[in-house]
Amino acid sequence: MKDDYALQGQGLRERPLEPFPLALSKHSLSLRRGKTVTLQINVGLLCNQRCLHCHLSAGPERREIMDLDTVEAVIAYAARGGFHTIDITGGAPELNPHIERLIEGVFPYASRLMFRSNLSVISEGKRSRLIDLLKKRRVAIVASFPSINEAQADSQRGNGIFQKSLAALQRLNALGYGLEGSGLELDLVCNPTGAFLPAPQKEVEKRFRQTLLKKWEISFNQLFAFANVPLGRFRTWLEEKETLAAYIERLASSFNPCSVEGLMCRSLVSVSWDGYLYDCDFNQARGLFMGKRRTHLSEMSGPPLEGSPIAVADHCFTCTAGQGFT
Repeated sequence: MKDDYALQGQGLRERPLEPFPLALSKHSLSLRRGKTVTLQINVGLLCNQRCLHCHLSAGPERREIMDLDTVEAVIAYAARGGFHTIDITGGAPELNPHIERLIEGVFPYASRLMFRSNLSVISEGKRSRLIDLLKKRRVAIVASFPSINEAQADSQRGNGIFQKSLAALQRLNALGYGLEGSGLELDLVCNPTGAFLPAPQKEVEKRFRQTLLKKWEISFNQLFAFANVPLGRFRTWLEEKETLAAYIERLASSFNPCSVEGLMCRSLVSVSWDGYLYDCDFNQARGLFMGKRRTHLSEMSGPPLEGSPIAVADHCFTCTAGQGFT
């Protein structure tokens, strides 16, 4: 995939997109690693949903999934890496058959353990053992919940997903998740349902908190509002609508130099389902290995070195647009 695009159609003149490194240099900035404190683990691309905004194109048809040998290698890396936070994601990580082994294995090596859920799988009755484990280990749950409007949410994630997500949130609340003083953290992640930037995060969080509490008596801790990354299924959708170039230009024109210092790629290393390392989950979707070098976690004695380069491309404008993506 090319990193330069021309604005086309609808009266837009063709002109190349400014490369991301040039946007950095204009502000006398560079993008290199600080101290790596977070290990993010993508356990596979298998998912029960086919969300339109998914940068990984995850879905029920995907067969890329972390096997037990790689799970054990990840646990060993967590043991020697000295990470503060371990972040488990997917796909739908609930669908990995070794997910409980991974959680138990990395738990001793994390001050903070996070589990990302799309809510529709974890709401199933057969996931009770997994939920009990998450509660026992006081794992923070980060849940995708793109809209408080049922029609919008289902159009992005699939018919019936909104109601399943509500049921899952209510079930988690009943266990103490998201309730003040429980110590069981429940955070929500909201993405726009189209090719536009999200509203200010505080504004979105206030609206979600009021509506969820009033209509369904649902509580949560924090909400994060992020722009959609032009990769995977979302990129394909933009191409079909002939709006890819315009969307990337919108991201680029909203470049916020103040967001660079806090970018997640400066303090995170992402391991894919097959054990290879990336600077972030988005670079994993793009196939850009950590520092542009193919490295397996078994080759690493510890976290990546401070000051090492970070691979970048046009999708990086997403993380630096507006309030940023940290």
